[in-house]
Amino acid sequence: MNLRRTKSIEQSIADADEPGRKLKRSLSTWDLMIMGVAVAVGAGIFSVGAKAAANFSGPAVTLSFAIAAITCALAIMCYAEFATAIPVAGSAYVFTYATMGELLAWIIGWNLILELFTAAAVIAKYWGIYLSNVFALMGADVPPAISLGGVDLYWGAFLIVAIFTVLLVLGTKLSARVGNVFTLIKIAVVLFVIVVGFTYVKFENYAPFIPAAEPTAGTGAADVLKQSFFGFLTGAAPAQYGTLGVFAGAALVFFAFIGFDVVATSAEEVKNPQKTLPRGIFGGLALVTILYILVSLALTGMVSYTQLAEAANPTLTTAFEAVGDTTAAKVIAFGSLVGLTTVIMVLLMGLSRVVLAMSRDGLLPRSLSKTSDKRSTPVRLQIICGAAVAVVAGLTNVDLLEEMINIGTLSAFVVVSLGILVLRRKRPDLKPAFRVPFGKVLPVVSAILCLYLMTNLAVETWIFFVIWLLIGLAIYFAYGQRHSRLNERFSAASTAVNGTAAPESQPDDRDEYTRA
Repeated sequence: MNLRRTKSIEQSIADADEPGRKLKRSLSTWDLMIMGVAVAVGAGIFSVGAKAAANFSGPAVTLSFAIAAITCALAIMCYAEFATAIPVAGSAYVFTYATMGELLAWIIGWNLILELFTAAAVIAKYWGIYLSNVFALMGADVPPAISLGGVDLYWGAFLIVAIFTVLLVLGTKLSARVGNVFTLIKIAVVLFVIVVGFTYVKFENYAPFIPAAEPTAGTGAADVLKQSFFGFLTGAAPAQYGTLGVFAGAALVFFAFIGFDVVATSAEEVKNPQKTLPRGIFGGLALVTILYILVSLALTGMVSYTQLAEAANPTLTTAFEAVGDTTAAKVIAFGSLVGLTTVIMVLLMGLSRVVLAMSRDGLLPRSLSKTSDKRSTPVRLQIICGAAVAVVAGLTNVDLLEEMINIGTLSAFVVVSLGILVLRRKRPDLKPAFRVPFGKVLPVVSAILCLYLMTNLAVETWIFFVIWLLIGLAIYFAYGQRHSRLNERFSAASTAVNGTAAPESQPDDRDEYTRA
């Protein structure tokens, strides 16, 4: 069995139209743009920038955001070219299947599940914590967790995941309308924070813009696991700040841009995807980048990065409390809650769409890809995804796996960027509505940048990532490979033509499904 055998674009589109397993096209450019903002502008805008400034970049956190935004933009260009050529659910998984073969497609799909599932669980848990903070600001003491038989249950995670699971079951368009309302509210909150924050800016806080590199105190095993993989490979002593600190900060704040690959998973539900997808994705990315850079400028101008570093868990609230503005701190608490709300919705939708695409291909149980005749949504799958996320978020310590979100995303970005080169070589006849400019240059630069940011993640993150990949490979060879519809079709076609199954060594170009 040839694990590099690919699935044709035509077959991918045909599978998406299979009765009982197809989705309804109902999303517009505006819906996609708001979806991108909805998933990217969450509580991270109020916290991740502060952490990066305090621990890695100093005032140069603005550069960290710019580097992360450029990296994301380059990768998203590749996503847009793929999505307009193959407008079906599944995002990077489907793109990889059409260019690099089934095994690598499985790995990317498995990594997307890691990204979306972990992100949804982590953020659902934080949503419950922020909800308790909002109650506290109103004078009510509502704990984020209740103890059941010695186990802490984060009830807020169950609540928010249940609400959005129901909305997604009822229909993607309805969910998008609800998400639009919440997104406009949180954009207003962010603009309020930016305007008020700039009134407290002191230009001396921007100096030094890139602080000199400083060695960190620890050299034990735990400290080595926390250092960047790049530092570990080069033998550099654990350190912070400096030029490398700016890139380490970029690897951290990249979390703020993960939403745009999720938007690509909705390609099958978009009206006129050839035009709508590029406009919606890039419009959302531009808006998010502007908001992040303005927030980071306000943050590092209000207080010195050294003051942020003194806080155990620095956030934007830390800066406003330092200048004595408690009213803005309350607004931020409310904005964080609203911001997280829409992020959870989009992640739950993206997770179900990736699993749906993999189950259509038989790599996961086919029963998962059935959609409702009435609403054209994967009801059973959406409920399963929601229940799994709720259980993990409500009952486990998912905080330890936050960086897994970034490494799962970046690995998919690397493959999609390189996949564009393969697609162009295999199918020069394709004329997608959007094409990455400057030939091969930008896709290669995108892959290199994403790979470099991956090496700036912690050593322990890479260890968890390898374990996750090994689990995925075990599932593929135990189940996915034997139930793959592509391999079934190939075997059937070979038997019909030759009277016998195709030998393992048969070249790919004899298979109609390989000509992707």
